[in-house]
Amino acid sequence: MEFYIPTETGEFLAFCAAAAATLIGLVMLFAPRLAFRAAGIGVAEGRRGGLAEVRSTMGGMHVGLGLGAILLGQPMVYLAVGAAFALAAFGRILSMMSDNGATLFNWIALAVQAALAILPLAYVFGLI
Repeated sequence: MEFYIPTETGEFLAFCAAAAATLIGLVMLFAPRLAFRAAGIGVAEGRRGGLAEVRSTMGGMHVGLGLGAILLGQPMVYLAVGAAFALAAFGRILSMMSDNGATLFNWIALAVQAALAILPLAYVFGLI
Protein backbone atom coordinates (compact mmCIF):
# COMPACT_ATOMS: atom_id res chain seq x y z
CA MET A 1 0.00 0.00 0.00
CA GLU A 2 1.49 3.34 -0.97
CA PHE A 3 0.71 6.71 0.56
CA TYR A 4 -1.57 8.74 -1.68
CA ILE A 5 -2.07 12.51 -1.67
CA PRO A 6 -5.06 13.42 -3.85
CA THR A 7 -4.64 15.83 -6.74
CA GLU A 8 -8.34 16.46 -7.40
CA THR A 9 -9.47 19.60 -5.52
CA GLY A 10 -12.53 18.13 -3.82
CA GLU A 11 -10.77 15.01 -2.66
CA PHE A 12 -7.76 17.05 -1.51
CA LEU A 13 -10.02 19.22 0.65
CA ALA A 14 -11.59 16.10 2.16
CA PHE A 15 -8.08 14.74 2.73
CA CYS A 16 -7.14 18.00 4.50
CA ALA A 17 -10.17 17.67 6.79
CA ALA A 18 -9.06 14.13 7.69
CA ALA A 19 -5.52 15.39 8.31
CA ALA A 20 -6.89 18.13 10.58
CA ALA A 21 -8.92 15.53 12.49
CA THR A 22 -5.73 13.52 12.93
CA LEU A 23 -3.77 16.54 14.19
CA ILE A 24 -6.53 17.52 16.61
CA GLY A 25 -6.61 13.95 17.86
CA LEU A 26 -2.84 13.82 18.31
CA VAL A 27 -2.95 16.95 20.48
CA MET A 28 -5.72 15.43 22.59
CA LEU A 29 -3.91 12.09 22.76
CA PHE A 30 -0.48 13.38 23.75
CA ALA A 31 -1.29 16.76 25.38
CA PRO A 32 -4.67 16.34 27.11
CA ARG A 33 -4.01 19.11 29.63
CA LEU A 34 -3.40 21.54 26.76
CA ALA A 35 -6.68 20.45 25.16
CA PHE A 36 -8.47 20.88 28.50
CA ARG A 37 -6.95 24.32 29.01
CA ALA A 38 -7.99 25.42 25.51
CA ALA A 39 -11.55 24.28 26.18
CA GLY A 40 -11.63 25.82 29.65
CA ILE A 41 -11.97 22.45 31.37
CA GLY A 42 -10.08 21.51 34.53
CA VAL A 43 -9.04 18.22 36.07
CA ALA A 44 -10.09 17.77 39.70
CA GLU A 45 -7.17 17.21 42.06
CA GLY A 46 -6.56 13.52 42.61
CA ARG A 47 -8.95 12.45 39.82
CA ARG A 48 -7.30 11.61 36.55
CA GLY A 49 -10.21 9.90 34.81
CA GLY A 50 -10.77 12.99 32.70
CA LEU A 51 -7.29 12.68 31.23
CA ALA A 52 -7.99 9.10 30.21
CA GLU A 53 -11.29 10.19 28.66
CA VAL A 54 -9.74 12.94 26.56
CA ARG A 55 -6.86 10.69 25.47
CA SER A 56 -9.05 7.75 24.51
CA THR A 57 -12.46 8.95 23.45
CA MET A 58 -11.52 12.35 22.11
CA GLY A 59 -7.93 11.81 20.98
CA GLY A 60 -7.94 8.19 19.89
CA MET A 61 -11.21 8.47 18.00
CA HIS A 62 -10.06 11.56 16.07
CA VAL A 63 -6.73 9.95 15.18
CA GLY A 64 -8.35 6.66 14.16
CA LEU A 65 -11.00 8.30 12.01
CA GLY A 66 -8.58 10.75 10.40
CA LEU A 67 -5.87 8.19 9.69
CA GLY A 68 -8.43 5.72 8.36
CA ALA A 69 -9.63 8.30 5.86
CA ILE A 70 -6.09 9.31 4.91
CA LEU A 71 -4.87 5.76 4.40
CA LEU A 72 -7.97 4.39 2.66
CA GLY A 73 -8.87 7.48 0.63
CA GLN A 74 -12.40 6.24 -0.10
CA PRO A 75 -15.49 8.44 -0.42
CA MET A 76 -17.45 6.49 2.19
CA VAL A 77 -14.67 6.97 4.75
CA TYR A 78 -14.68 10.69 3.99
CA LEU A 79 -18.46 10.53 4.51
CA ALA A 80 -17.81 9.16 8.00
CA VAL A 81 -15.41 12.03 8.74
CA GLY A 82 -17.92 14.60 7.52
CA ALA A 83 -20.82 13.03 9.39
CA ALA A 84 -18.80 12.83 12.62
CA PHE A 85 -17.87 16.50 12.47
CA ALA A 86 -21.39 17.52 11.43
CA LEU A 87 -22.85 15.76 14.46
CA ALA A 88 -20.15 17.26 16.69
CA ALA A 89 -21.11 20.70 15.37
CA PHE A 90 -24.78 19.91 16.02
CA GLY A 91 -23.93 18.92 19.60
CA ARG A 92 -22.05 22.18 20.07
CA ILE A 93 -24.99 24.19 18.72
CA LEU A 94 -27.31 22.30 21.04
CA SER A 95 -25.03 23.08 23.99
CA MET A 96 -24.79 26.73 23.02
CA MET A 97 -28.58 26.99 22.95
CA SER A 98 -29.44 24.79 25.94
CA ASP A 99 -26.51 25.32 28.30
CA ASN A 100 -25.89 29.03 27.77
CA GLY A 101 -22.54 28.11 26.24
CA ALA A 102 -22.21 30.82 23.60
CA THR A 103 -18.58 31.58 24.46
CA LEU A 104 -15.90 32.77 22.07
CA PHE A 105 -14.22 29.35 22.26
CA ASN A 106 -17.47 27.59 21.33
CA TRP A 107 -18.06 29.89 18.36
CA ILE A 108 -14.53 29.27 17.06
CA ALA A 109 -14.80 25.52 17.67
CA LEU A 110 -18.17 25.50 15.89
CA ALA A 111 -16.66 27.22 12.85
CA VAL A 112 -13.81 24.68 12.77
CA GLN A 113 -16.16 21.71 13.17
CA ALA A 114 -18.51 23.06 10.50
CA ALA A 115 -15.62 23.52 8.05
CA LEU A 116 -14.29 20.04 8.82
CA ALA A 117 -17.78 18.66 8.18
CA ILE A 118 -18.48 20.61 4.99
CA LEU A 119 -15.22 19.79 3.18
CA PRO A 120 -15.54 15.98 3.09
CA LEU A 121 -19.33 16.04 2.71
CA ALA A 122 -19.11 18.43 -0.25
CA TYR A 123 -16.62 16.08 -1.90
CA VAL A 124 -18.70 12.96 -1.24
CA PHE A 125 -21.89 14.53 -2.57
CA GLY A 126 -20.14 15.98 -5.64
CA LEU A 127 -20.47 19.66 -4.71
CA ILE A 128 -16.74 20.34 -5.15
